[in-house]
Amino acid sequence: MSAILVTGSTEGLGRHTAEALLDQGHRVVVHARTTTRLTALQDLLDRGVQAVVGDLADHEQVLDLAHQADELGPFDVVIHNAGVIRGPSVLPVNVVAPYELTARMERPGRLVYLSSDMHYRGRADLAGVDWSGSGQSRSYSDSKLYVTAFAAALARLWPAVLVHAVDPGWVPTRMGGPGATDDLREGHLTQAWLATTDDPHALVSGRYWHHQHTQEPHLAVHDEGFQEELLESLAAHTGVTLAPR
Repeated sequence: MSAILVTGSTEGLGRHTAEALLDQGHRVVVHARTTTRLTALQDLLDRGVQAVVGDLADHEQVLDLAHQADELGPFDVVIHNAGVIRGPSVLPVNVVAPYELTARMERPGRLVYLSSDMHYRGRADLAGVDWSGSGQSRSYSDSKLYVTAFAAALARLWPAVLVHAVDPGWVPTRMGGPGATDDLREGHLTQAWLATTDDPHALVSGRYWHHQHTQEPHLAVHDEGFQEELLESLAAHTGVTLAPR
């Protein structure tokens, strides 16, 4: 049995991932943006799931969330599922929060970050980036390129941790919308599988996955120069750097 935290798990892919892992017998901790949102998880809470609460767009709440998580940890796996598709919170939620939680929490054995095939449209350019969310300086595609490059950087810098990025596909969640053409079940299976599998193909860190198959990401993802620029920019904004290996 593994201890697994899934962020953004009140609905959609996060909830399906948490429920699948719970059904497999793992100890699961879910995450909600507010205590009110926990009502959507009551059936899972009744089955023994624990919860952490915090708005990933709010820096102080992210700090508290890291503390809450460590109080319930240590975790074998953290799945950074939470995300938003538009608005000024795109960078704080999709990139800054995963970075800061990773840097501040006790290090797990596995880390999974939700990417998107839209990361291929992202720009590997950090000039003038505003991580604070006071304005929308970057697109959703940019944010997914950044978090995918971050995952690749972690795989390089933390060799003892198994790190992956996952494209769940365009699935009919609240974010994806009713017109999404991909399979919702396929959308959550890969991250749940990567959290626990002993398949040798999945035990190679730093890969980019779609429906349990590896794919080549945007060229900038494995550009170490871009990775370092990204890490330095996030460290300067958050005041926390990644601990050495």
